[in-house]
Amino acid sequence: MRITEQQLQESTDYLISKGFDNPEIGIVLGTGLGQLVSAIENPITAHYNHIPFFPLATVEFHSGKLIYGTIEGKKTVVMEGRFHIYEGYNFVDVTYPIRIMHRLGVQRLFVSNAAGAVNLDFKKGDIMLIEDHINLLGGSPLAFGNVAEFGDRFVDMSEPYDLEMRNKISAIAKRKNIRLKKGVYAAVIGPQLETKAEYRMMKVIGADAVGMSTIPEVIVANHLRLPIVAVSVLTDECDPDNLKPVDIQEILKVASETEPKMIELFTELIKEL
Repeated sequence: MRITEQQLQESTDYLISKGFDNPEIGIVLGTGLGQLVSAIENPITAHYNHIPFFPLATVEFHSGKLIYGTIEGKKTVVMEGRFHIYEGYNFVDVTYPIRIMHRLGVQRLFVSNAAGAVNLDFKKGDIMLIEDHINLLGGSPLAFGNVAEFGDRFVDMSEPYDLEMRNKISAIAKRKNIRLKKGVYAAVIGPQLETKAEYRMMKVIGADAVGMSTIPEVIVANHLRLPIVAVSVLTDECDPDNLKPVDIQEILKVASETEPKMIELFTELIKEL
């Protein structure tokens, strides 16, 4: 795995030529979370398969495009459809778009995902503000030969999620009467869902929610010194003593029904920054 300056420059130049002009905010949308694009004014779209060196989204409910426009008066680029290790991509592929967003000028990154609630005090339909994480993906997006060309090799992760934005989003949730949980997100490779024993392990090690994404992007954002805030939309409850077979359509339905609250948090935060 390697990244070259030429690759990053070609990808960036293509998007600039399409009209992606110095976005301030970058947003990564998770599984079933695509409604936010309707909030983008004067959108310009670039499909992944047209962007040099970009991976392609292979999951049927991930759209596969970057959308540039304004939200609450701020230039924003939205990644509709992210990449996952379970699609066969490596960590450099999965996080390549974060590096391109940074190159374009993004100063703050918002990330969302759909996740299962391991903490049984949390319910499906809740939103969890991620305060910390546990990387169970078995690798790092910084473990490649020339990583030091793009930032420090040994990146501090003592506070990976920006405290200022976390505090702001907490205040917004309180003001808007949106139930906001706070907790630790664990990421696994997938695509299979977890066993009862694995859910018990998650609880023991301190996870409040589990998913299959986000952590690689967060690591790279920290590598680039890019402040990041992340939320999980909790789509199912992972109770090992009462575990039912997972219905992916039900997960997508819960994500879609909960997303308007997430959009309100993100758009209000953009307004305040």
